[in-house]
Amino acid sequence: MNATRRRKPPPLAEGSDDTPHYHGHRERLRQRLIDAGAHSLPDYELLEVILFAANPRTDMKPLAKSLLARFGGFAELLSAEPDALIGAGLGLAGIAALKAGREAALRAMHSELVERPVVNSWEKLIDYCTAHIAHGKVEEFHILFLDRRNALIKHERQQRGTVDHTPVYTREVVKRALELGASALILVHNHPSGDPTPSKADIAVTKDIVKAAGPLGVVVHDHLIIGRGRHASLRDLGLM
Repeated sequence: MNATRRRKPPPLAEGSDDTPHYHGHRERLRQRLIDAGAHSLPDYELLEVILFAANPRTDMKPLAKSLLARFGGFAELLSAEPDALIGAGLGLAGIAALKAGREAALRAMHSELVERPVVNSWEKLIDYCTAHIAHGKVEEFHILFLDRRNALIKHERQQRGTVDHTPVYTREVVKRALELGASALILVHNHPSGDPTPSKADIAVTKDIVKAAGPLGVVVHDHLIIGRGRHASLRDLGLM
């Protein structure tokens, strides 16, 4: 029986080696992030760094650029549903990396609100709410429960609805505030259309909650409507 001959690999081009070209790019990118700070990287390079761990053997630059173009930006990408991310070419590891990064950022923003009175950190509150729900595909109704010092006790999503409506139950809002021992509330919901203009229903439900919570010693500071890059405050608009 003749021994099977092994084919020799083709000769490498002069000056080349077996290391993929993007390995050096990864190390240089990581070093630049550490030396100059993450803020120095454009969106696609920051996304590359996040995705490196998810796929150590693939050049992530083309995928990073493709994802940002497809979803319209970093915020939209991080808020995308897993099914949409799968359809865009991400695997489980990549999706987990994105979702973990988003949650870490939200928790950092949340901790800043817990440490000081929310009413004195209004810009940070708007940033937090925007990061949380501005790019949602359906309406979500959230409540921030505050103590007597107006520090954040808890943030909860009460309801998740449709593209242009979410049910809000006044009794459940007040009941939950009493359960948590909250002295004040900030109501928050998003408008997936991007336009934060309050609807008649938004105004009516706010007035119902204010009316029900007041006699029980719970103040409603505001109802914020979060759009795309914009927000509306029912208190500032004189609608409370």
